[in-house]
Amino acid sequence: MIDILLVEDNKELSDVLVDFLRAEGYVVSTATNGRTALERYEMYGARLVILDIMLPELDGMYILEKVRETSNTPVLIVSAKVGKDDKLRAIVSGADDYIEKPYDIDILLAKIKGIFKRRLATDTVTDGNIMLDIAHEKIFKDGKEIVATTKEFELMKLFVENKGHTLLKQYIFDTIWGKDSESELQTLTVHIKWLREKIEEDPSNPKRIITVWGKGYRYE
Repeated sequence: MIDILLVEDNKELSDVLVDFLRAEGYVVSTATNGRTALERYEMYGARLVILDIMLPELDGMYILEKVRETSNTPVLIVSAKVGKDDKLRAIVSGADDYIEKPYDIDILLAKIKGIFKRRLATDTVTDGNIMLDIAHEKIFKDGKEIVATTKEFELMKLFVENKGHTLLKQYIFDTIWGKDSESELQTLTVHIKWLREKIEEDPSNPKRIITVWGKGYRYE
């Protein structure tokens, strides 16, 4: 999963902001129109979406509403719209913050750091009868700890963070094992099998970790 999906149709502004964000150590992907932004988010997810409202093809409010249908991913609105009604609509629709253009880059970076800090302060993530203890890298099912390896925990965390999104096999492998890993892609298939045996009611007919043939996996 990328750290930040930056959705900004002004390429010059986008390039400048990307340089600042990458200098801060963030992994950033960009989109210059709403349709591309939504496709990238649905495919790869993001830990934070920085979103302009006035975009070609699909506007930012539509994207915000689509993100909120399946995820609580933080969304920071950055817009030239300064009216009270625009801000209220964004907040009511689920935006975590709203900053007006033109903005001070230091203020924007501070807001981004604040959002990540608040998210990292969350010690547990719950999805139905599954609970992840982030600090101690433990998985619980129905209140009982599952004996899981570090890779299994990292896989489960990646899936829960991207619930409802199809993740490509190569993306999952690169995220968990690293692009320079000497392990084979088949390693992922084996770990998926092990994880299913631990969290699925019927591992032979999985309802949580779904195989998307020819692409990868989707967590439901």
